[in-house]
This record gives sequence, C-alpha cells and structure tokens, in this order.
Amino acid sequence: MVVQVKPRNRYSSKTMEGNQQKVEANILLLGAVNVGKSALTVRFLTRRFIGEYGDIESIYSHTDKIDGRDICFNIWDSLCPQNGEVSRYISDRQLQWADGYILVYSICDRASFNVVRQQVQCIRQAKQKLASTAQIMIVGNKRDLQHRRTVSSEEGRLLALSTDCGFFEVSAAETYHGVLMVFHELFERIREARALKKGPVGFKGIVRSVSAVFGRKRTE
Repeated sequence: MVVQVKPRNRYSSKTMEGNQQKVEANILLLGAVNVGKSALTVRFLTRRFIGEYGDIESIYSHTDKIDGRDICFNIWDSLCPQNGEVSRYISDRQLQWADGYILVYSICDRASFNVVRQQVQCIRQAKQKLASTAQIMIVGNKRDLQHRRTVSSEEGRLLALSTDCGFFEVSAAETYHGVLMVFHELFERIREARALKKGPVGFKGIVRSVSAVFGRKRTE
C-alpha cells in the first residue's frame, strides 16, 4: 500500500469554528514482525480484535475525546522489513513526522524486545539532532500468553525507566481498555512536552496555556 504523508504541522492544531482548536498528534508504531502492531492499532480504532494481517502499511486518522476535547490521532502503522538494520527501518521522514512513538514487542519473543531496545536508541539520537520533543511509549504485547513469556515485566520497565519512556504491558487480543490507555497516556506525555516547549513563560503561564486549550487537567 502506498502511504501518503502530509507535511508536518509544527503546532499540530487547526482553528475550528467557534475559535476551538482541533488538536492533533502524529503517532508512529514501530516494532518487529508479528508483535501485534496492527492488532493494537485496530483495537484502538474499532474496539475489535483481528488476529491476522497482511503486509500492509497505513496511516489512519481517529478522533477520540480526552478531558472533553476532541483529539485527532494520526496513526502510522509501519512495516518492519524481514531483513535489514533497524536504523534503516526508521526513515528521516518518519522521525520528522512523529510527535510520539509506540514501540511494540511481544513478551513471547526476546528478539522483538531487542529490536525495541535498538529503536529506542535510534530515536533518542535522532531527537537530539532534530531538537525534537517526541515522546516514546514501550509496549509489551500478548500478555495473554503468559505461559510462553520470555521477556519479564521487570525487563520492560527497566528499559523504559533507563530511557525516560512510558511503559505498558497489554493484550490486544483480550482487552480494549489497556490499548486505550497506551494511546491516551502517550498523548498526555506529548501534551506536557508541548507545554514545556512553549518557552520560558514560567510555571503559572504554562498552567494557564494548558488550561485554556485543554481545560482542567485530569487527576489520576
């Protein structure tokens, strides 16, 4: 499938009627083959689980409500080549486009976990070059297959903590709520990074600007 990528909107928002802002977030899904990237994406988009997918690369747009605001998620469900180095898998165009990354591995496949480890390092290096504030979420999928687990939860958490990434373990096959939390939590991290990037306006100014766009911040 041919994927058309629109030029990135640096502010990721568009003016709507009534002076409301349509807030957008560009999310790039990465990971080895057969880890469930497409299943994760479709779960979020439709609440349904589909187990089998062909070699298809697509970008989806999906609007969801967070704190009463419509948030448009542009989701690039990427392909990982059977062969080739990880650094070549993540293109410059993808790195420039993304506001956030979801790096997916299977808890039953240690090789896929090693791919995510390499991808984290690749993205971190690119972020320094691009002066990017893009956020990373590491996701261990196939939690329903505990009897086949080869990557412990502790290993996933430690990788996330050591690289300043978010972390979830989910089962795209079993639950929608866990997948929803992945996307919503990543957006929260993107939102906070955008607020901090606005400049030295001070803490009160940041709070005012965030409240003006998003309303009262949700309590955990």
